[in-house]
Amino acid sequence: MRIEHLRHKLQALGAKPGHVERILRAWLQARPLESGPRHQPADQTLPLAVRRYLPDLTRALRELATLQSEHPGRDGSARLLVRLADGQRVESVLLPKDGVCVSTQLGCAVGCTFCMTGKSGLLRQLGSAEIAAQVVLARSRRPVKRVVFMGMGEPAHNLDNVMEAIEALGTLGHIGHKNLVFSSVGDPRIFERLPRGPVKPALALSLHSTRPELRQQLLPRAPRMDPAELVELGEAYARQTGYPIQYQWTLLAGVNDTDEELAGIATLLRGRYAMLNLIPYNNNEGLGYRRPDLERVVQMTRHLNQRGILTRIRNSAGQDVEGGCGQLRARALAAESGARAVTEVEAD
Repeated sequence: MRIEHLRHKLQALGAKPGHVERILRAWLQARPLESGPRHQPADQTLPLAVRRYLPDLTRALRELATLQSEHPGRDGSARLLVRLADGQRVESVLLPKDGVCVSTQLGCAVGCTFCMTGKSGLLRQLGSAEIAAQVVLARSRRPVKRVVFMGMGEPAHNLDNVMEAIEALGTLGHIGHKNLVFSSVGDPRIFERLPRGPVKPALALSLHSTRPELRQQLLPRAPRMDPAELVELGEAYARQTGYPIQYQWTLLAGVNDTDEELAGIATLLRGRYAMLNLIPYNNNEGLGYRRPDLERVVQMTRHLNQRGILTRIRNSAGQDVEGGCGQLRARALAAESGARAVTEVEAD
């Protein structure tokens, strides 16, 4: 479902533009749909057909994203397995300091070799209302002032729906524009599209290597962009919006934590309006990678900061629950498959 479809449905029932915005604002801020300015009752302001539709709309919106399971982490985060209206599952993460990370696709076509989500490929796109509904679900549990589009999926591959959700959240949802973070492996289309929108989100770009051949191995189906070209495009967007680019670097022991990469980072990012996030790998059994020692991570961070590259360690939220993107969904599917197998054996 798209947010635009909700607008058309309400308009067809006689809602004026102000009525539509009032209802969508209430939904996006996790308030009852009938609530209005200064808690003015709906029966005093909304058309009769719209008032009669609100209970059905409330149920439909709630079913867009319902909580199947919650997995709290020691760091104050919580990984959520979210059921969509069609029974499929995606993952969201309640982040410390009033943030939420949401999914934009069911599965992913990029196929990053260190990510569980890419193992299943792309199953379908999420509609803008399904994306926003994850924020609403999070807001029903704790305050949300920051939204990161960095869960399952590549936002650039679902650009219309992601941008529609960003516009709604940045206007009616009362989220600051720089606190809406569009995360991508890099795609020429985003550098054309993002600057044109009424809400210009902050940008996080997955770098992972300064060497084109290694980056291609790690992100096999990402657009063929040289890291230097990606940084140039990111720099132009950062200067245009006034928000520094966040470059993401998932640290894989013995792969991209080498002295050669450190030298490459210092050359590539020196003088850029940017921040580098070093993310120690969140162990996924069977993918063949491991997390570097903490001593090495700290050493790399200190080395880069001393050379003028603003660098911080950003641990994946809730690492202790082993819920990296795709893991919760994969475990749920495996459990269901096992249960079906047991039932079939018992039936035989």
